[in-house]
Amino acid sequence: MRRGLLGLLLGVVGRLAAGLGGLGRLDGRLVAGFYNHEGIRRAVRDAGAFAVLIEAVPPEVCKIIRDELDVPVYGIGAGPDTDGQLLIVSDLVGQFQAFTPKFVKKYCNVAEVITSAMSEYIRDVKEKSFPAPEHAYKMLKSEAPGFPALASEYRQKLGMN
Repeated sequence: MRRGLLGLLLGVVGRLAAGLGGLGRLDGRLVAGFYNHEGIRRAVRDAGAFAVLIEAVPPEVCKIIRDELDVPVYGIGAGPDTDGQLLIVSDLVGQFQAFTPKFVKKYCNVAEVITSAMSEYIRDVKEKSFPAPEHAYKMLKSEAPGFPALASEYRQKLGMN
């Protein structure tokens, strides 16, 4: 039997996997949901999965799944009993302010820095203080004398004169 590579997403992310023909959502908060997916977990192991990603599942459920599989189990909001942790960088650095998932720990707040930088950029462009000469490439001095004639010829070809 040929064993293929298979990754499984369980939990909230599992909805994405279901849309892509995956195995669906494990709602580990419900005992029935946990037991209904026991066969799926065994199938993953038997199919030769290379890893499992579990998102937004209680730690108790994640630990049981990790203990019964012999492939790495990664967690995002699934507690500490995983082989590795995953956080989306934009969540980790506080890039988005509108919504923060429960399992995210923000290590900084780049949203304020980005908002401030963008406001300053917009102001500079409107005031024409950006770009300044130091932000532009210079024409080679040897090319500058012939450029006006070349530009004029180009404009004539385009019918711009």
